[in-house]
Amino acid sequence: MADAIVVKDLNKSFGDKHVVRDVSLTVAEGKVTGFLGPNGSGKTTTMRMLCGLLTPDSGEGSCFGLDIVRDSRRIKRLTGYMTQKFSLYEDMTIEENLMFVARVYGMSDRRKRVTEALVKLGLEARRRQVAGALSGGWKQRLALAAATLHEPRLLLLDEPTAGVDPKARREFWDEIHALAAEGLTVMVSTHYMDEAERCHDIAYIAYGELIARGTVDELVEHSGLSTYVGEGAGADRLVPELTGKPGVEMVAPFGSSIHVSGPDADALKTAIAPFEKAPYTWHPDRPTIEDVFIHLMNRSEDNFR
Repeated sequence: MADAIVVKDLNKSFGDKHVVRDVSLTVAEGKVTGFLGPNGSGKTTTMRMLCGLLTPDSGEGSCFGLDIVRDSRRIKRLTGYMTQKFSLYEDMTIEENLMFVARVYGMSDRRKRVTEALVKLGLEARRRQVAGALSGGWKQRLALAAATLHEPRLLLLDEPTAGVDPKARREFWDEIHALAAEGLTVMVSTHYMDEAERCHDIAYIAYGELIARGTVDELVEHSGLSTYVGEGAGADRLVPELTGKPGVEMVAPFGSSIHVSGPDADALKTAIAPFEKAPYTWHPDRPTIEDVFIHLMNRSEDNFR
């Protein structure tokens, strides 16, 4: 599969804050790439530079063979962008909003294209409903219809499912994967670990630096973390006993069980040894992508301090 985006050594500062630092990245065409990282780490800034929406201070790259600096206007025409905050007109109907977007892009056969988008995303029956009266899930569908109406090759999603119920989130992701299967390249920033697991691959950006890249399985496998799960009556109440112990980097209750992780397997085993007796039982487990996320956050230095 061809590379949709290839960039090298991107940098961006705002005032005295170095928001993106020497980021090099390749994104495959037709893939869903997730961008993870703490708030304020430069995820959105990086995504915008990758597709020509923001000019880097230094560095180089291409998006579908077009230079991200010289050809930024052409790249923008190939890009659909869905922001976290609903940004369409709430006093207009669904159909009116999409017709407005179609006119902005100078699309021919506007009514036909809008009708096709309404049908594709299950909005046809609500076409005359005012956007401001929609629930979060329906607003999300409308925003996705608007972002893909001009048939872009690249779709940027900036935390698109914040505040949306689980059913609507799942339906949204089913639609995203259907679009990717048709060849659309998708980049999405998210804080939901279940959404990260639905991406083909992940880029982890912490305070301006790209520090991890790969599939979920690759990131978990190469994290160097060991994990144990403790079960038994009151196991979840061992959190204070284990927090801060040598070898224990993360400890959290999960229902009536307890989940502990750390990068030093021997030290972690030593930490839980005093509790390897009735009523507790322990077994090793696979680290989760959330464990990896927190582990990477703990290793990162906040460049806004």
